[in-house]
Amino acid sequence: MKSLALSVKKFLVSEDGPTAVEYAVMLALIIVVCLTAIQAVGTNAKTTFTSVSAQLGGS
Repeated sequence: MKSLALSVKKFLVSEDGPTAVEYAVMLALIIVVCLTAIQAVGTNAKTTFTSVSAQLGGS
């Protein structure tokens, strides 16, 4: 049983580097998607507010 625990521990230790890199890549992709979505929402909101302002007679 002790040998199995040591084998599992060695496996987990050897996978830390690639796992950290994979998490960093996933985080970067999530950030890019979030920024793109925020930009799209902001553009749509600006268009909507401009349209409402024009209909109300604002400048």
